[in-house]
Amino acid sequence: MKLYIKNMVCIRCKMIVQQLLNRLNLHYVSVELGEVETIEELSPEQMIDFKTTLLKLGLELLDDKKNILVEKIKKVIIEMVHYADEPMKINFSVYLSRKLGHDYTYMANLFTEVVGINIEHYVISHKIERAKELLVYNELSLTEISYKLHYSSVAHLSNQFKKTTGLTPSLFRKMVDVKRMGLVNP
Repeated sequence: MKLYIKNMVCIRCKMIVQQLLNRLNLHYVSVELGEVETIEELSPEQMIDFKTTLLKLGLELLDDKKNILVEKIKKVIIEMVHYADEPMKINFSVYLSRKLGHDYTYMANLFTEVVGINIEHYVISHKIERAKELLVYNELSLTEISYKLHYSSVAHLSNQFKKTTGLTPSLFRKMVDVKRMGLVNP
């Protein structure tokens, strides 16, 4: 039985859902971002318990086809931004259509209707959040970060970063370093 879960966006979420399934003695085949496949059908009581516990954890079981598709779109975006090492060789809209088996225009309109922002802005916001994360780690240069996040240039990343955060990536990194120094030298 496939179950779709809203707000399940990180590895920690997967671990929490696995623990919940184990606690409820539910056997599962897989637990992926936004999606769980159980071996058996859940009884009505198990379904209520699962839904209720998910809500307490800030997650939500989805049963509406439109919301399920939106969560699948989010999952593809998160995987692309956070876990893909190589840039895509095809346009993202083509990739998304092929991966999910729907017309891109339909998905884009549905996404905007349900989420309130368009897919492009959602991708940009995730890229900037990932860039911030990588800047905080201070292990990669700005050039390496722009390549990792599939930007065409450092300038493109810097412009989107500044437009989104109000800061340049360099200033953001300096501010993080200053905060760290304050913690080390009180």
